[in-house]
Amino acid sequence: MQDELYERLTAILKGYGRVCAAFSGGVDSALLVHVATEVLGAENVLAVTVRSVFNPERETDEAEAFCAQRGIPHLFLDCDALGIEGISHNPPDRCYLCKHDLFTRIQTVARERGFGVVCEGSNADDTDDYRPGMRAVAELGVKSPLREAGLRKDEIRALSKAAGLPTWDKQSFACLATRFAYGEELTIERLGMIGDAEQFLLDKGFRFVRVRLHDGEAPIARIEVQPEEIEKAAALAAEINAYFKKAGFAYVTLDLGGYRTGSMNATLSL
Repeated sequence: MQDELYERLTAILKGYGRVCAAFSGGVDSALLVHVATEVLGAENVLAVTVRSVFNPERETDEAEAFCAQRGIPHLFLDCDALGIEGISHNPPDRCYLCKHDLFTRIQTVARERGFGVVCEGSNADDTDDYRPGMRAVAELGVKSPLREAGLRKDEIRALSKAAGLPTWDKQSFACLATRFAYGEELTIERLGMIGDAEQFLLDKGFRFVRVRLHDGEAPIARIEVQPEEIEKAAALAAEINAYFKKAGFAYVTLDLGGYRTGSMNATLSL
C-alpha cells in the first residue's frame, strides 16, 4: 500500500514541472520537498520557510539544516504575522487570515523565480479537524499533493523512515498561535512565554508537548504531554511549576487527557 501511495505522490509531483513548496521543517513538508527533489531535480524545487513570531527558532533552524544537508534550494520569507489585519484578536478563522496572507506572499516569490506551482504539506488526516486555513489554500489554488495522494500521517512517517529522513518521528508542530484559546489576545510577549515553556519541556526529554494558554489576565498554562509521560511530568511538578511561574504564568496545570493536536477547537462546539 505504501508503495502505491508513494507512486501516486510522485505522479502528482511530476505533473507540476517546477514547484515552490511551503516548508515548515515538519514531518509532512519534509517528505514533500524530499520527494519533489527526487522526482523533479533540485533545480526545479524551491522550499520556502516563513519566519515569524508564530514559529520557534528551533523549527526554522531545523528547516534550514534539512535543506542544506540535502542540497534543496531554500529561502526564508520574513513575515510580520501580528501585523496581518485581525490576527492579534485570535478569531476562530485566524488560520484562514494567516494562510491567505502567507500563501499570497509565497505565490509572489514563486512567480518572480519562475515556479508555476505552489504547494503545501497538509495530509489526508487534516480533513478530520477544524482547519480554516484549508479554505485559503483552496481559494488561492495552492496544491496539496500529500492530501491528493491520500497519504495519512502514519503513512507519511513510514515513508519518511524508509527514506532515512530525520523528521520521521518528529512531533507534529503547529504555529504557536494555536496554543491560545480563541479570543485571547496574541502578543509577542505571550507567544514568547509559550515558546520558552515548550522548549523547557523538550529540554527535559518530553517528546510531544503542547503548552496551552488560558485566561490572559491571570495566565494559566495547560500542559499536554503523551499519556505515558504524565507520571514523569507529575514527578517534575515542582521544577516545572517554578520555571513556568518565572516565565509569567500565574497558574500551571497538567492536562490528564494528554497530548493531542487541535485541542483548542473543542470549545468551538460548546
